[in-house]
Amino acid sequence: MAVDLSTGDTAWVLVGAALVMLMVPGLALFYGGMVRHKNVLSTLMQCLVLLALVSLQWAFVGYSLAFGHDHGGVVGGLDRAMLSGVRADAAEPAYAATVPALAFALFQMMFAAITPALIVGAFAERFSIKALVVFGLAWSTLVYDVVAHWVWGEGGWLRRLGALDFAGGTVVHVTAGVAALACVLYVGHRKGFGRDAMRPHNVPLTVLGAGLLWFGWFGFNAGSALAAGSLAVSAFAATHLAAAAAALSWCALEWWRKGKASVLGASAGLVAGLVAITPASGFVAPMAAILIGLAAGAVCHLGVALTKEVLRLDDSLDAFGVHGVGGILGALLTGAFASLAVNPAGADGSLLLVGKQAVAVLAVVAYTFAMTWGILGATDRLVSLRVSERHEEVGLDVAEHGEVAYHDLPWPEGAPSGGEGVVVAGIVLPKE
Repeated sequence: MAVDLSTGDTAWVLVGAALVMLMVPGLALFYGGMVRHKNVLSTLMQCLVLLALVSLQWAFVGYSLAFGHDHGGVVGGLDRAMLSGVRADAAEPAYAATVPALAFALFQMMFAAITPALIVGAFAERFSIKALVVFGLAWSTLVYDVVAHWVWGEGGWLRRLGALDFAGGTVVHVTAGVAALACVLYVGHRKGFGRDAMRPHNVPLTVLGAGLLWFGWFGFNAGSALAAGSLAVSAFAATHLAAAAAALSWCALEWWRKGKASVLGASAGLVAGLVAITPASGFVAPMAAILIGLAAGAVCHLGVALTKEVLRLDDSLDAFGVHGVGGILGALLTGAFASLAVNPAGADGSLLLVGKQAVAVLAVVAYTFAMTWGILGATDRLVSLRVSERHEEVGLDVAEHGEVAYHDLPWPEGAPSGGEGVVVAGIVLPKE
């Protein structure tokens, strides 16, 4: 083994990778509790399928496109395709000098896997699993991998510009949030939206998911230090304080607007704080992290209200309001609060740095929206994005997977012997 590798740093990065992986089932529970009971398994399935699908895509080409040899500042080459040359006994000094290159690749794999899963919240209860597979694979390759190279790849044009993104505010949350908005606009609202009650079916499940996300986010942010040292400690503290502040500010604003603070609001608020602190976590001091969290809880609450109450967009689980708005806010506030005293590899907050952050945000927003719209159109022509109205009415759990989450609720007798499909409420659902 090369002498410059650190066992402590390697252990921390591997633990960080495991924590980020745990965020995917955490996200599945967070989203699953907010949908109606007839779609909970479908929502869980979509998150888990993306974890498996994107993990393999990352191993085959994703890591190489994001972190391979630079091509014009836009994308990596295929020199690391199928993890060629990504060793377990040697580092990639351009990215992580004290941990094996394979450990770094695995850590980044988990980021790539959770990002498209965040988008699931926008089109929950109406996207077919076939469409999800096609869309997820194309989106990860054409959007996530490219933007990751821009911001983090050696030679990426936003990295050369000096834009800061410690753990994925722009790469993960802005891309996912903007893609969510594109999905909402393209796919349209759910059947009965604005008329039927579409309440969360299991808020405790959402709270459990939020807790797992908060726990896993320490790997997301503190793990991005890529070493078990003082910077990881600083990022850990910033992560926790921002989440706590955002949960309280969301609840306070909700109380002021509606007269009550909800458990669902507290859960969404803490996630908003985690989103906003992500790009700043390794660059800001603890008190700045609290300010970012306070701003995130309030601004994301208003973002969700604007999306649903004013624009009447059916962003089912507030993916844009939390991740898009929170990611943009966090990226800009990084430019205001970053400190060289916290991270000598960063910069001090200034109007110039805010401007660089704004350039990065605008570029990523424009590219992500345009590419996502194109991918949605191509996917729709290939496999059809939405399930049929009949399948949407009876729920995707039965229509897509032939299962139910709660057997004490009404459930059909089973599939007819002829194999035509599944009987639900007296309707034979054809196999799609």
